[in-house]
Amino acid sequence: MESNPRELLQMTARLFGLLNKNCCNIGEYEISTIQSHIMYEINRQHEPSMQQIADEIGMDITTFSRQIQTLTKKKLVKKTALPEDRRVYILQLTEEGQSVSSTIDKIMNDYLEDVFSHMNEFEKETVLRSIQLLNTSMLKSKMCCTPMG
Repeated sequence: MESNPRELLQMTARLFGLLNKNCCNIGEYEISTIQSHIMYEINRQHEPSMQQIADEIGMDITTFSRQIQTLTKKKLVKKTALPEDRRVYILQLTEEGQSVSSTIDKIMNDYLEDVFSHMNEFEKETVLRSIQLLNTSMLKSKMCCTPMG
């Protein structure tokens, strides 16, 4: 079994499709991996601001704004200025955006169900606990989520 942590994580990223330009085609929509992440976070939070979601996914606001502009043009996301502070924009999935997001959720859940079907319950729980432990440790790292160099 491979024990090089970087190599293991590189392989996981490739197998999970995190390096793919596009996550999926849902109906007429071609959704990039980052757009899928953005839609997931908008759906998970209640009327988040643009800055909240950009911070949550670790993206600079300029790049994030371009992604929101694309999702808005596709009529998947609605961007509304906050009445009390017009500099702050609130994000919501449109009805079509919710449908696309639900379809992506189903695809991902089906994929994960298939992946975990090749493990017994103990192995599945061990993997999930290990991922949670890794995420918690990454959040504690001073190097996490910052540009290298």
